[in-house]
Amino acid sequence: MQKGVYNRGAIIMLWVTSAIWGFAFVAQRAGMEFIGPFTFNGIRFLLGSISLLPLLFWMKYKQKRPATKQTNIIKGGLSAGLILFIGASLQQAGMVYTEAGKAGFITGFYVILVPLIGIFIGQHITKLLWMGAFIALAGLYLLTIHGPFVLQKGDLLILLSALFWALHVQLINKLVDTHSALPLSAFQFAVCGILSLAAASIFETINLDTILLAFWPLLYGGLMSVGIAYTLQVVAQQHVHPAYASIILSFETVFAVLGGWLLLGEMLSLRNLAGCLLMLAGIVIVQVWGSKR
Repeated sequence: MQKGVYNRGAIIMLWVTSAIWGFAFVAQRAGMEFIGPFTFNGIRFLLGSISLLPLLFWMKYKQKRPATKQTNIIKGGLSAGLILFIGASLQQAGMVYTEAGKAGFITGFYVILVPLIGIFIGQHITKLLWMGAFIALAGLYLLTIHGPFVLQKGDLLILLSALFWALHVQLINKLVDTHSALPLSAFQFAVCGILSLAAASIFETINLDTILLAFWPLLYGGLMSVGIAYTLQVVAQQHVHPAYASIILSFETVFAVLGGWLLLGEMLSLRNLAGCLLMLAGIVIVQVWGSKR
């Protein structure tokens, strides 16, 4: 399937995904006041998987026959779920040893890693895509880094997590050509959730009372961030080039800053605004200039 950057419906889905993920940072910070990161991720990914079951049953009832895109759904879901789990775990481990702002910036390197991986697997990456990616990364720097950039102990772990996020974007790009979006989403969420809870049983204390205290953040994280947003990503990537998808998805950092400003009363500086505008410029250049050409 030839994928471009001009499918409006798919692009809207990616914008909605980045907005939901951005505001999920607020929910995650609130939820992890009561429970650990592995517990939080385990429950929210399993909730996301369960939330798709009614849709899966409805689709099966309406079709009354097996879907055409079901090649190796177990293998695909296992691969995507494992990469999700590794990326999330490395990011959480790295954030113990570095600042949240720097972690956000280094994570954003996946906008460069996605097209870089694409070159090695034979994808066509235009100069416009590279330009948009680097401009978005520069905006991300202004948005997240507010002092001297000094490498710390956890930064390599964060960079490795960015590599796995980039691998996930590229893997989804490949899987959507041979897998139905909803079964693939539900399966990868279940795998990531089970692995996260297994890690939580080793490294954290799982307590029902504290889980109930984190009920609303978990509900948002499970139904919105996982069930809706990750599924929209899978559906949208059937029609959008993975490098361009990564640029839009990186905008989750902007929505995270806006969420902190609107919901948590955090400061929004001129530097933050400049970073937001620069990231938006990277997207506009690819979308508007590219469509004119």
